[in-house]
Amino acid sequence: MRTIQISDFGITKNGDEIKKYTLINKNGMQAEIINYGGIVTSLTAPDRNGKYEDVVLGFTKPENYFNDNGYFFGALIGRYANRIAHAEFSLEGEVFTVDKNDNSNCLHGGRNGFHTQIWNVEPIENNEFSALKLTHTSEDGESGFPGKLLVTVIYTLTDDDTLEIFYEATTDKTTVINLTHHSYFNLSGDFTKTIVDHEVQINADQFLPINDVSVPTGEKRMVKETPFDFTTFKKIGKDIDEKDAQLEKANGYDHNWILNGEGLRTIAKVYHSKTGRAMEVISDQPGVQFYSGNFLDGKYETKTGGKNASRTGFCLETQHYPDTPNQSSFPSTELKPGEKYQSQTIYKFSVRNDEED
Repeated sequence: MRTIQISDFGITKNGDEIKKYTLINKNGMQAEIINYGGIVTSLTAPDRNGKYEDVVLGFTKPENYFNDNGYFFGALIGRYANRIAHAEFSLEGEVFTVDKNDNSNCLHGGRNGFHTQIWNVEPIENNEFSALKLTHTSEDGESGFPGKLLVTVIYTLTDDDTLEIFYEATTDKTTVINLTHHSYFNLSGDFTKTIVDHEVQINADQFLPINDVSVPTGEKRMVKETPFDFTTFKKIGKDIDEKDAQLEKANGYDHNWILNGEGLRTIAKVYHSKTGRAMEVISDQPGVQFYSGNFLDGKYETKTGGKNASRTGFCLETQHYPDTPNQSSFPSTELKPGEKYQSQTIYKFSVRNDEED
């Protein structure tokens, strides 16, 4: 039965009461989303035996979502996903300084980015799907970004075990925008286990090398004959510990791939052979940040026991390229008054029945 359940989740340090919205499709798949940060706190998917288990990392205590822990578990990210070098950029002849929260950079919109905001939520139910419409107004100058930005995000859970995310925004001043979603996936359903046995395919022939503070150098490098080649299915752990300067800078994968094609298309696939769980990522964005959870540091309990150790979750963050406001060769992220930013990303879950070798 399709339904939306609403329950109390917790209270922030500012006294705000946070609600949890549980979307349920006809198969029994569930997506739990809170209005703090638009965070997906739980998402279930079936294994080859029909068992639905949670496949996204998260905290066991609500208050941990409200603290600045640097993980961004399951959150909506904005105004600008990924990094802006030196927390500064020029726009129409004016220099803007934004919040510096990652070495010298602005990361994921700064300390008060969308992942920390309380979103307005409107549940949507009909005969075909359950959805949540989230809205937020980011005031002119928030975290240093220009323009009053009106943002809408719609989460939709469909009966084919798909979580769809639709983004829309308008501004009253020229600004930059780059929105994404930051769930860490582990298709095993056991968050004590690493994700190095997951097989990944990314539809990209090039990636963006980074400097020592994880900002793209501007080079576009071919993946062929490098550890960054995921043009065919490959286990995450196959090359992750190779002696490679780019891997060493990030302690693994934390780079942006330049996606092939345009428009809404399949940009990545993931398969976990032990459970049979498969995930397809469909997006209209030009890039995806593939992050192998290298800096998860074991400080918190996981939902299945143990600690959130390194490489126990991976992210596929569909987005524009990092530091685009400072790199003219990258596709523009500018949004002007009268224009409408729109984007869509789909996470589609299914089952494969071929057993592990």
